[in-house]
Amino acid sequence: MVDAALFPALETLLAVARTGSVGAAARQRRITSSAVSQQIRKLETHFGIKLFERAGRGVRLTATGETALPVVRELWSGAESAFGQLAELAGRPATTLRVAASDYLGKGLLAPVLRDLLDEDPPMRFEIVTTHSRAGVRLVAEGDVDLAVVTGQETPRGLEEQHLFDQPFVWVGPRRGRDRTPLTVRLRREPVLRLAAESRGRALLDQYFADERIRPVSTIDVPSVSLLLSYVSGGLGIGLVPALALAEAPADRVVSAPARVPALPVSLIWRPSARRQPALARLASLLAGAGARAGARLARRSR
Repeated sequence: MVDAALFPALETLLAVARTGSVGAAARQRRITSSAVSQQIRKLETHFGIKLFERAGRGVRLTATGETALPVVRELWSGAESAFGQLAELAGRPATTLRVAASDYLGKGLLAPVLRDLLDEDPPMRFEIVTTHSRAGVRLVAEGDVDLAVVTGQETPRGLEEQHLFDQPFVWVGPRRGRDRTPLTVRLRREPVLRLAAESRGRALLDQYFADERIRPVSTIDVPSVSLLLSYVSGGLGIGLVPALALAEAPADRVVSAPARVPALPVSLIWRPSARRQPALARLASLLAGAGARAGARLARRSR
């Protein structure tokens, strides 16, 4: 028999597992630290298992807790989905969609879709996390977001994927008047702008340099495509960016050229139970349409 009184404790378990701290979980749940500890003890006593153990100043899951965590995540996701569907039937969405995307996919793909959803009645509510694609997949797997828009990531077991389009990459650099020197030549003598080490764009850049045996004279590491383009439009640095991001690059200050690196797939990643939420299914459908249009535009540009 399901003990409904344990549901708040299950949410607390997820918060403690996510943060590794009773205090941080308490702040997220907006309850006291003692209430967090009491709820964890309630679960442990009810099931006769030990879920957490001390680790330095925080806590970590025991082996039993690690085994139980995916089951609890799936249960909680199913509960959220059920409440969302009931709320949709009543005409008032009760859930907030949580979406992760990198900055360029957020601007070029996600934001236009979300703007349209704001005009619906009732409007959709959402929380957006801007992060690189690898972290986006991890957030979905851990239940911290419902859906992620990612570039070039393998889908972990237990998650589902929908391919949107293949993303080519381009070189970008400051426009130098009448100078027509290829960017692949200029990057050997000008500063090179590099994305975060965990990004797929950075991996492509590093592989290109290794294949061409190029050692940059100077490097500037930036956390996002938007900041990289800001450096370029300000007159400094050569970088490798997704072609979709060129829409925000001022043509009078930035020159671009196709890069001979592999195109990467852009996909939606979600947990199967989350897809049962009507609001999430609608968002995924709209993103699929937007992705198809973006892919068609990029294909026309490359001809």
